[in-house]
Amino acid sequence: MTTSTLVESPRGVLQGTPVVPGVVAGPAIVPAPRVQPQINTDVVPEEGRDAELQAFRSASAAVAKRLQDRAAVSSGSASEVLAANAAMAADRGWLGAAEKLITTGSSATSAALAATEQFATLFTKLGGLMAERVTDLRDVRDRVLAELVGAPEPGIPVPEVPSILLTDDLAPADTAGLDPAMIVGLATSLGGPTSHTAIIARQLGIPCVVAVAGLEAVETGTPVMLDGEAGELTVSPDPQAAAEAVARYRVTAERTAAWTGPGATSDGHRVDVLANVQDGAGARVAAGTAAGGVGLFRTELCFLDRETEPTVPEQAAIYRQVLDAFPEKKMVIRTLDAGSDKPLRFAEHPDEANPALGVRGIRIAAKDSGILDRQLDAIVDAAEGLESAPWVMAPMIATAAEARWFAGKVRERGLVPGVMIEVPAAALLAERILEHVDFLSVGTNDLAQYTMAADRMSAELAELTDPWQPAVLSLVARTAAAGAAVNKPVGVCGEAAADPLLACVLVGFGITSLSAAASAVAGVGAKLESVTLDDCKRAAAAVLETSDPTSARAVARTELG
Repeated sequence: MTTSTLVESPRGVLQGTPVVPGVVAGPAIVPAPRVQPQINTDVVPEEGRDAELQAFRSASAAVAKRLQDRAAVSSGSASEVLAANAAMAADRGWLGAAEKLITTGSSATSAALAATEQFATLFTKLGGLMAERVTDLRDVRDRVLAELVGAPEPGIPVPEVPSILLTDDLAPADTAGLDPAMIVGLATSLGGPTSHTAIIARQLGIPCVVAVAGLEAVETGTPVMLDGEAGELTVSPDPQAAAEAVARYRVTAERTAAWTGPGATSDGHRVDVLANVQDGAGARVAAGTAAGGVGLFRTELCFLDRETEPTVPEQAAIYRQVLDAFPEKKMVIRTLDAGSDKPLRFAEHPDEANPALGVRGIRIAAKDSGILDRQLDAIVDAAEGLESAPWVMAPMIATAAEARWFAGKVRERGLVPGVMIEVPAAALLAERILEHVDFLSVGTNDLAQYTMAADRMSAELAELTDPWQPAVLSLVARTAAAGAAVNKPVGVCGEAAADPLLACVLVGFGITSLSAAASAVAGVGAKLESVTLDDCKRAAAAVLETSDPTSARAVARTELG
């Protein structure tokens, strides 16, 4: 683990985990600490409790509505995250805990604070993805408290000049609202490569490094240079050296902007370069790129903010918006991936000690197959009139029996079945799973978490969940080889596919498609176009000989330039 600080790094280089490539320079902007409004700790007389209760309900409803409105005008991961936070502001458990305190004499502000800490303690004990929600929950709390006392809604200040934002962590609502024209780079001391902050930064195309040690020593206005590929923040860099580094990156950026597809290496080896989308708006944005289709359509958005399950016609209308954006191109739809940190309000979730290892993804359908049946029926209705059937894949498959069960339901509706490889057991048994499905798609975010036994949201463990971990890449290589042996496609749709350098390594393993955020599509395509298939294979072989992410990146960079 890196422990670099300004004192330990005489050159002023702070090391973190790379998330979004790019080289930018400018003044640092550090948000002021959130100021807690005055909390009324007096016992409220019985005659005043109804008013406190109504004030709390109104404030939480107002916050939920604002977050829902922002989700509606956002797209992709930002929309999903904002919708999840809106759901948290309206969560019956949290609301009920606060309301119970109010009825016994707590003020609305005191109850909101106490209920939040009660749930934050619970989420922290649960660990995994639930622990990551503590930041989200406290952000919701701060917004509700501000609403209660009439204070401005908390958020990130808008700089006067393009700046690089340095902070311990960002609430999803803050990250989703960043203006890439003014916040040109982002570095956080917390978070991992697949945290909400990282995912949204990638969607926005903001160069980003997370888990940066020593970041708290940098003050607002300090000149800094951020290298999102190397995972470095240089404090007070030499101005000329910084300008030259930024200029070199701009040449790469211009080459990226000029890429028009299709996905292929310089010697003509075809690789589908696809987009990850969340909804119709995100699909239309992705359709404006050179993406060859959609490699991951996350369908959770139309479920997560609902008190009741959406009907088949409602789902079909949402799916059709995405299909219409890519009417003649590849479309891979992932069935509902809920549970863990994305609970369904209308489904009964068990009380689990470790939700990340619990009933989520396909396991929800195993408990209630009607949810899956209705979703597949909606996909069929949405695809009516299209020339080719969508590909449909299930999340969290762990056994060949699960793959067989899912494939049967998909095939009987005339769709193309596949599964996601996120569980190490599935990677190890990829050959058996391929006996039942037509394709595989590797979700590197969860695969890294489960392979390395490390919470993907933990800053302290960010190095372990780095997608460049050789153990994780060995499982990806094994999965690709299993697909090649039976001539069935194997794609990658996790965040690893958005890293241009790593994308080349994945192609060297035999991966046939790469699906990333729309903003990353051109970067991946342009990098592939600059190398040969043999270059990719050499880099892939060299990476598998390493034992840590830093070495893996270094040898890949040597082989691929």
